[in-house]
Amino acid sequence: MSIIIVDDEKEIADLVDVVLKNEGYETLKFYDSGDAYKEIQNNKNIDLAILDVMMPGIDGFELCRKIRESYTYPIIMLTARVEDVDKITGLSIGADDYVTKPFNPLELLARVKAQLRRYKKYDAITTSGVEVFENNGLVINKQEHTVLLFDENINLTPTEFDILWLLCENAGNVVSSESIFEAVWKEDYLDSNNTVMVHIRRIREKLKEPPKNPKIIKTVWGVGYKVEK
Repeated sequence: MSIIIVDDEKEIADLVDVVLKNEGYETLKFYDSGDAYKEIQNNKNIDLAILDVMMPGIDGFELCRKIRESYTYPIIMLTARVEDVDKITGLSIGADDYVTKPFNPLELLARVKAQLRRYKKYDAITTSGVEVFENNGLVINKQEHTVLLFDENINLTPTEFDILWLLCENAGNVVSSESIFEAVWKEDYLDSNNTVMVHIRRIREKLKEPPKNPKIIKTVWGVGYKVEK
C-alpha cells in the first residue's frame, strides 16, 4: 500500500514516514505541497494521503479539495489547531479523519490501518451473496460498492459508503449518531463530535438532496438518521 505524506514540518513528516515504513508501507514524503500536488496528479497508485492543514502555498484544505476532484482514497488531516470549525472544514471538503498535533504515532498508525481496511473493502468485488438496496431511485450494491441514483453513478468515499450502507441496512429504523460513529470509525463516540453530521451532509450533497427536505436520508431530531424502506 502506498501512502503520501505532506507536511512542511520536516520532523513531523520524517516521524510519520519512519512509523509507516516500519509497518511495511510504501511512502511518498513531501515537505512542499506544490511538489506533492504534482505527484498526486501523475501517480494513480496512491492508497491514502496524510495532509498537514497549515502549509505555505497550497494548504491542506485546498490539497484535499484537489484530490477529491479525481480520487476517493482516504485522506487523514493533521492539524495543530483543535477548533471544531477546522475539523468540520476538513470533513466537509472530503477528508475521512483528522489527527490533532501533537499526536501519538501509534494512534495515527491505527487510524491509517482503519482507513486502509475500509478502502480495501471498498475496492473488493465479490460475486457471491450480492446485497443490494433499492428505494426511491437509489440503488446501492454492497459487494461492488456502487451507488446509483436514477442510473447516475454517485462517487462516494469508502467512509461515506459505509455510512450510507449502514443506514440502508437498517432501513425503516432510526440509527443514532453514536451508533453510526462507533460502527464506522470503531471508536467511542463523544457528545461534541460533529463527524457524523458533517459526513451525512456531504452524502446528501452528493445525492443532490434538498437541504430543508431531504428525500433519502431523513433526520429524526434528537435521535439520529434513517432511510425509509
